[in-house]
Amino acid sequence: MNKLYTQVLIYLLFGIISSCTQKVKTGDNFTAQKSFTAMVYPALDTENSRWFFFSSASRPFGMVNLSPDTEIDGAWGSGYRYKTDTIKGFSHIHAWQMAGVSMMPVTISETNKNTVYQDFYSKFSHETEKISPGYHYLELERYQIKSELTSTTRVGFHQYSFPKDAQAAILFNLNTVLGPCENIDGKLERSGDNELSGKVVMKSTHRRPKPLTVFFKVKLNTKISAIGEDEKTGNYLVNLNSPKEKVLMKVGISYTSIENANQNIVEELPDWNFDEIVSQSEKEWNNLLGRIKVEGGTENEQRRFYTDLWHALQGRRIISDVNGAYPDNSGEVFRIGQLPLDENGSPKFNHYNSDSFWGAQWTINTLWGLVYPEIKKEFVHSLLQYQKDGGLIPRGPSGGNYTYVMTGSSSTPFIVSAIQEGLITEDLEDIYKALKKNHMAGGIMEKAGYEHHTNSGGGFKYYLEKGFVPYPIPEGNFGGHQDGAGLTMEYAYQDWTLAQLAKKLGHQDDYKYFKTRSENFKNVYDKSSGFMRPKNVNGEWFENFDPYQYKVGFVEANSAQATWFVPHNLEGLAELMGGPEEAVKKLNEQFETAGKLGFTAGTSHDLEEHPEYRKIPINYGNQPSIQTAFVFHKIGRPDLTQYWSRNVVNKTFSGLSPSTGYNGDEDQGLMGSLAVLMKIGLFQMNGGVDENPEYQIGSPAFDKITIDLNPDYYSNATFIIESIHNSQENVYVESVQLNDQAVEGFFVQHSQITAGGKLVLQMTKNPKKDINRAEINHKF
Repeated sequence: MNKLYTQVLIYLLFGIISSCTQKVKTGDNFTAQKSFTAMVYPALDTENSRWFFFSSASRPFGMVNLSPDTEIDGAWGSGYRYKTDTIKGFSHIHAWQMAGVSMMPVTISETNKNTVYQDFYSKFSHETEKISPGYHYLELERYQIKSELTSTTRVGFHQYSFPKDAQAAILFNLNTVLGPCENIDGKLERSGDNELSGKVVMKSTHRRPKPLTVFFKVKLNTKISAIGEDEKTGNYLVNLNSPKEKVLMKVGISYTSIENANQNIVEELPDWNFDEIVSQSEKEWNNLLGRIKVEGGTENEQRRFYTDLWHALQGRRIISDVNGAYPDNSGEVFRIGQLPLDENGSPKFNHYNSDSFWGAQWTINTLWGLVYPEIKKEFVHSLLQYQKDGGLIPRGPSGGNYTYVMTGSSSTPFIVSAIQEGLITEDLEDIYKALKKNHMAGGIMEKAGYEHHTNSGGGFKYYLEKGFVPYPIPEGNFGGHQDGAGLTMEYAYQDWTLAQLAKKLGHQDDYKYFKTRSENFKNVYDKSSGFMRPKNVNGEWFENFDPYQYKVGFVEANSAQATWFVPHNLEGLAELMGGPEEAVKKLNEQFETAGKLGFTAGTSHDLEEHPEYRKIPINYGNQPSIQTAFVFHKIGRPDLTQYWSRNVVNKTFSGLSPSTGYNGDEDQGLMGSLAVLMKIGLFQMNGGVDENPEYQIGSPAFDKITIDLNPDYYSNATFIIESIHNSQENVYVESVQLNDQAVEGFFVQHSQITAGGKLVLQMTKNPKKDINRAEINHKF
């Protein structure tokens, strides 16, 4: 019996099972369904963990992201790393550029009472470990302590079973390095017989330019006998007085005050029933995961699907308290902001910490908009709150402030698509003005990655004057990702998305202006090589050009990968290449080459620059080329989209082990949501920003997919996708019917899906090549 199967069996035996039911097809037999949470495999890809990658005892987008840490130093290679067998603490914050409030249950004896402040790590074994969404159990072998973790949105909940007759204690490791940042000035004080209050400062990082304080409140179900502080480490040891059989501990956090941390506990976790909180967490996860029900395929394929979906619903974190208070670090002086309240006195939305929306146009942009519109709407309002506070819509805020992570104005497609989907209907003129500001001098598009104090790194003035961003930027280095050709292409696409909103609101002059700018991608296309190519400030092509040279004029990509980044005008790109047939031939050859390398540049993000992997022509381990299978669809060959997208799923997004999963940069749900979209066979090449957003039909991996539509936003109905005669050989779509009506062109519109109904795809092993290209490209 292998280790993975053992873990699955343990999950089931411990009964984290809900009343949610469906059917699972294994071979020709249908069996009773486990809960959706039991289908999730949390250890996926944990050998390649990034600090915010893994989350176990956490709610969707929770402020608290409670989980064990086996490595604690560095944004990469830290957090929960499956192959490391030592627990270094249970910490409560695993977020983009944020970390904090780490603690460890320990037992004290004469031999360790003076050394435990520094020497407190413990071995553990995966054999006795149990993980499911919202719950984590493990045994600390050094202390023989059974540790269980769960949480509400803003409160971590611990349950420890200490050995009898041992002196039980909690070690607070407050002054340490956790993931991407150093924790300093940690303070802890007793505030009652069984209560503690504290705070920790997260030092600024290269990406998050200002420090941020996290406040926390601790409540125990047993009395505290003593608190000790170690001068050398700044760690605290809290001894417990004759603890009960199971010690329960609540840890509420806040980025505004200890009082609000306490209020978060009062509102979210007033009682002490640990099992009930585990059950509530499971129910919350099941409700979200269960919005998509899949039938067909193997059990492993279904488990991987729900693990992908689980990843799409975490990573980005709430930073506002239950009363709507939040940290605003965007001005000269830190302030506590207040979200608007509804008639019942509750916040109208949550405020978020978030990595960039770079690449989101092909991932969460589509998935959230279709399946989780309430989540997408909240994130839009949060982005707009940053604009009200700091003057700009961010592309990746952390700690209540701008980080200028990645490049361009990546929030524009996200917000425009929410408007086109009807999720955002008020204050559209104000939103348009705010977005337009980002696309003009002084806006966020002008800044390179992590360019906090200048506005030259993005080369934006050259984009306006010359129609392209030079490489290198002649003024010098001011931030990250100063890759001119890649920036030109990003700006062009994002300008096109803004043009769609200008058109919707009747701003014809702006529409024409941004539409014209969206054609700037043509200025970096080199006909002699057939690839996009960097230019210097004088308009001269980059010398000794190699389209497979990584990050030379292109953002986290090589030219071969980035050349296809024209989501808004692939027909125009094809014409530059000599016509659709030539473009298809070129892209197909790239896929054939990439397929031999598994479509990824190694198994993790840090391998992309390795000589063995950086020359891959298509990389499904990072965002710049994850749309390329659907490029075929827009240049007249949807059959090749169906063929290659299914191949990518099989080779790249089908593994189910700690050593594989996303083969690169998962980036807070982006790759998980991409995998979900490819497996249900729906994709939006342009980010869903046109008037009635279009979904291209791919090759679903399952026989039947049922999407429950949110009745608060769409019809109170379901949208069903049935794939008749689907198999590993029958990857091509022969015909399409929507609600018993024939569909030509292999696409369906947002309004058709959200009205509910059934999409029936007849699958075959024979490609259907004779496609009416005019029908396919009807939008251009």
